[in-house]
This record gives sequence, C-alpha cells and structure tokens, in this order.
Amino acid sequence: MPQVKVPFYGHVRQYHNLQAQLDDAIHTVLESSQYVMGPTLQRFEQELASYFGMQYSVGVNSGTDALWLAFLALGIKPGDEVITTANTFFATAEAIWIVDAKPVFVDIDPRTRNIDPNKIEAAITPRTRAIVPVHLYGLCADMPAIHAIARRHNLLVIEDSAQAIDGHGDGWKQGEFSDAVCTSFIIQKNLGTFGDGGAVLTNSEEVATAIRRLRNHGSLARSVHSMGYNSRLDDLHAAILSVKLRYVSEWTDRRRALAARYAQGLKDTSLTLPYEPPGYRHVYHLYVVEHPRRDSLEQFLLEAGVDAKLHYPIAIHQQEGYPWGKLADLCPQVPYSEQNAATCLSLPMFPELTDEEVDYVIDRCLAWDKEQP
Repeated sequence: MPQVKVPFYGHVRQYHNLQAQLDDAIHTVLESSQYVMGPTLQRFEQELASYFGMQYSVGVNSGTDALWLAFLALGIKPGDEVITTANTFFATAEAIWIVDAKPVFVDIDPRTRNIDPNKIEAAITPRTRAIVPVHLYGLCADMPAIHAIARRHNLLVIEDSAQAIDGHGDGWKQGEFSDAVCTSFIIQKNLGTFGDGGAVLTNSEEVATAIRRLRNHGSLARSVHSMGYNSRLDDLHAAILSVKLRYVSEWTDRRRALAARYAQGLKDTSLTLPYEPPGYRHVYHLYVVEHPRRDSLEQFLLEAGVDAKLHYPIAIHQQEGYPWGKLADLCPQVPYSEQNAATCLSLPMFPELTDEEVDYVIDRCLAWDKEQP
C-alpha cells in the first residue's frame, strides 16, 4: 500500500471549512474596538451556558485558570486535600498546587480510564475538601456515583471537562452533579480557539460572581478593585469560539462515526480499544488504544506516515515536578493509572479526517499486529 501522510490535528482543515464565517467574526471584533471584556465575550458566555444547560459561564485565560479560579471561588484553602486522578494532563494537579492544596490520587477504572468511584472513599480524610473527576479522552466519569459520595462526606465536586464538551452520561448531563464544570479552549480541543482559553460553568450565582471578580483584578466595576488576577478570555477568541460552538455536536457525531470505524477495523487485534458505557456519549477528543508494546507501534506508525501521539505517558506522580516524588511512602498506589500511562497511544482523531485516512491507519495497525509474537 502506498504511504499516506495522516496528520494528528485538523486545525487548518477546520479553518478552511469555516474560513468565511471565522474571518467575518474576527473582522467584526476588530472593527468594534472592544477586544477585552466586550459584548462578544458576554454573548459567547451566554451561548456556552445555554449549550451546557447551565445558568452561568465565565470565560478565562485557560483551562488551568478555570480550575484554579474555581477552586478559589469555592473556598479551597491551603492544606486542603483534593481527590483526583494521576493519568491526566499535569494542569489538573497543578491547579490544586497553585492554591496550596494537596492532590490525592485515586486509581482509575481500567475500562473507562476515569476515576474509580469504588476507590474514592478509602482516600477521604478529615482534610478532604473536594473531588475533581476528569472526563478523560472525551468520556464522562461516573458522576452520579461521585455525587453520592460527595454528599455523604460533604465534599465539593469540580468537573474537569477540558476534553469532553458535548459528552454526557446515561440520562444525565455535565454540571448536574457538581458545583462547577471547567473546560479548555486551547486549539486542539473539540471546541478550540486559535490559542488559549477556558471557562468555568456553574449554577451558582455566587461562584460565577467570584470568578468574574478574580479574573479581572478583583473588579466588577471600572476602577474598583480588590485582590484578583488577570485571566480574561479575549473577545477575539470568544468570536472564534462562538462560530465553532454551532458545529460541536455535528463534529462529535463525526468523531463517533470515525471511532466506530476504528473499532470495527481493529476489533480482532491485540490492541485494547476505548470503552463506552451503555447510554453514554463519548466525544472522542482522543482515540486511545493500549498495548504493552506501545512504543513499537508508535514508531511503526510514524515511519508509515501516521502521526500518532502519547497522552499521557508519564503519570503525574511519576513526573519530575511531583512535589513528593522522592518520598516513596507518599507516592500513591495507582497501578491501573500507571498501566494506562505505560501502554496508551492516541491514533489520529478529528472530524475533518477522511474515511480513507482512517482506513489507512487501521491497515497499518493490522500490519503491525500481525508481526507481534
């Protein structure tokens, strides 16, 4: 089979598909002279809240800031413990450290790769203040079970939905069982701008007001300040996101169709494929397979022209920046998280992928699999 170059990202293809709308939206903001905290941002925040079915949305500078500011608004304090997972992007734990709290890592369900609710209560101590489930790769965590645990122990729940916009569970939606939902708009996300961005969604007016104050130097009115920061989503990014938001559900449907194509083509291989619980809407931000010889498969695909990538090959507690990394007695016991990090490989997945490109990736995976002992 002739070699085909299959990219990992479809940013430029997406821009070309929406070029007239995006260029017009950007031009409108430029001509308005209102680039920061302007009407375009306010409109997008309303649109996003409506999309999630929540009351309030506050645009911020990044997904990391969304988590950090949500923690501050909800009263997470120095010394508090926050339960989350170790097999996610570093920023989830980093935001906890920024508020001088301590992340406590709980292992994952090996099928969903999300936090295992059955293991959460064993990690709760008198210092536990919150649970941060991560909707990894685009599959929502088991929020009803997490919510029940949180209620029993009077804990906050903050959803890290950086990878799961448009996802939902079996009969429930994001935000229904939590105090806040935090998301990211960096370019590679399912809803991404041409740069950085993020938002916090909540049904609490108090929390939304606190985050609006925190993101803008402690100010809700011009020249009136308290303690705050500079973490605003610019109107140019809001304009881009407003255009793209109209297509997110359509793009999810395409991602799901591509995932089904991968699943059918790879079902008889030695690869472990993504799992979707009944009734859930997996949005396939990433299409992640697992194999003990992951590095060999990655190299094989790269040499064949397929841009495969790793998400995330080093668990957070194994990172050099993990504050307690040299204290073995403080390292968590999370074998499934470590297994996920050591075996995961992301195949190309974006809505502008063609069926022919996916078939080529499948063909190369099959060729590699036949060579395995």
